[in-house]
Amino acid sequence: MIVENRRARFEYQILESLEAGLVLSGTEVKSIRAGGVSLSEAYARIRDGEAWLLGMHIPPYKQGSFSNAEPNRPRKLLLHKEEIARLQSRVGEKGLTIVPLRLYFTRGMAKVQLGVARGKKLWDKRADAAKRDVEREIATHVRRS
Repeated sequence: MIVENRRARFEYQILESLEAGLVLSGTEVKSIRAGGVSLSEAYARIRDGEAWLLGMHIPPYKQGSFSNAEPNRPRKLLLHKEEIARLQSRVGEKGLTIVPLRLYFTRGMAKVQLGVARGKKLWDKRADAAKRDVEREIATHVRRS
């Protein structure tokens, strides 16, 4: 795994997830392997029957020259037509969006795990924090005894 969008799990309730490929240039792949990728501002949109990942920042490759791509350019997601249609119908529902959860390599190919998500309210975030605290306290008591 290269990078995980931990903020997405805090801000959103993940309803469904799926894996998609990314269309990248050679220097972008090298830059991803070097690290420094940011998914915190990224989201996905469906336009004209194609899925696009917007807002993902891939820093320019240091040894690259004119072949470096724009760091925040839209990147095409590789999905089947049925998956795109299902995502489009789900996002049409009120309050749902598509957020990237993780970026990783599988057999040399860059993949992104997408999640269909609903934004959490403030009280949902507080309840999750309280639940984590209780679980942490239980784990410490179990370890001590």
